[in-house]
Amino acid sequence: MDLSTLIKSSFKILKANRSRTFLTTLNIVIGIAAVIIIMSVGAGAQNLILNQITSAGSNLIGILPGYSDEKGPPASAFGIISTTLKQSDAEAVEKIKEIKAASGYVRGVGTLQYQNQKADVSFVGTTSKYIDIESTHTKLGTFFNKNNDKGISQVIVLGWQVYQDLFDSQNPIGQRVKIKNKNFRVIGVMKKRGVQSFENQDTLVFIPLETAQKILLGINYVNIIRAKVANDKDIPIALKKIKDTLRERHLIQPGQKDDFSAHAATQALNSLKQITNALKFFLTSIAAISLIVGGVGIMNIMLVSINERTREIGLRKAIGATPQNIQTQFLVESLTITILGGLIGILIGSLISALVVVIAKYLGYHWTFIITISSILVSVSISASAGILFGWYPARKASKLEPVDALRYE
Repeated sequence: MDLSTLIKSSFKILKANRSRTFLTTLNIVIGIAAVIIIMSVGAGAQNLILNQITSAGSNLIGILPGYSDEKGPPASAFGIISTTLKQSDAEAVEKIKEIKAASGYVRGVGTLQYQNQKADVSFVGTTSKYIDIESTHTKLGTFFNKNNDKGISQVIVLGWQVYQDLFDSQNPIGQRVKIKNKNFRVIGVMKKRGVQSFENQDTLVFIPLETAQKILLGINYVNIIRAKVANDKDIPIALKKIKDTLRERHLIQPGQKDDFSAHAATQALNSLKQITNALKFFLTSIAAISLIVGGVGIMNIMLVSINERTREIGLRKAIGATPQNIQTQFLVESLTITILGGLIGILIGSLISALVVVIAKYLGYHWTFIITISSILVSVSISASAGILFGWYPARKASKLEPVDALRYE
């Protein structure tokens, strides 16, 4: 009996027991769909995370106050206040030959008011170097200049969404706004930037660093320093020079721990790739466990089918069917169930993955729909392997039935 005949015969037998076939196939469908969804959503999430980090540039070095080792971030990353970094440190870092621009940053929250309109915003205190460091520009007006960096310059640049909320597309340049009861003159509006580094850049407002420190926050330190390296290949040497410069400035003796933590964006990318790859593998392995449950279900159903079809097996052997023919027939039936379930699972998993993309984009994330050939091949291979693995024993048992005993079976 050729393969096409065996497959047709398998479909007829499975069709005769629709409810049983549906429930058996459902286990495989759920398992394969879960594998596809996890691999697709995992790849999309990984792509989103990496894009968020590189959106401002992969040639950035971030310097946080407080010591950290390879096991974790500094305490300042968890909201613990550390005052070891100053804007003068950023100015010293910027003098390093490999550094194109550097600046300190501070942050705060407040309510921005224009006439009767109000908006809750996060404000960023920074310098005129921000434009170069973040590789961005204004849509209307201008950003700070060097004159605004020194002294108390009460000017403000609005994020795109803040501009829309307060001014409804009217020209805001020169208008006066209030934040924490302090007056600021609007000098610019940033271009629309969307979500970067998991924060909506369009809901931020920007204030000169010294102004933010002295009249809004009452501090003399910075929360973070960001430095842009002129050439990607110079990142390792730039990172070393930054550490040497800051250790010298902070009078840190040999053998003493740093009171700061400097990391390149490329280091974060490599770490995140390893973490997300391990997470995807772990979750995919968990999803694959459901396929084992489905495989056991197939084995049980095939064993029940053998009992129900014992006389049929005896009759086939009596008219010349070999044990190999009987084994192949039951194995093909098992494979048919698993491959059919696998194909349906791939389709359902792909549709759900596409739905996740639509929802993520609606929420403002640049999520990429990723269904790789490898994920499909893995899913098909897993379903086929489950069919062979869990169908072999019932098929083997059927092939060993003696014709006389099978024909006597009631």
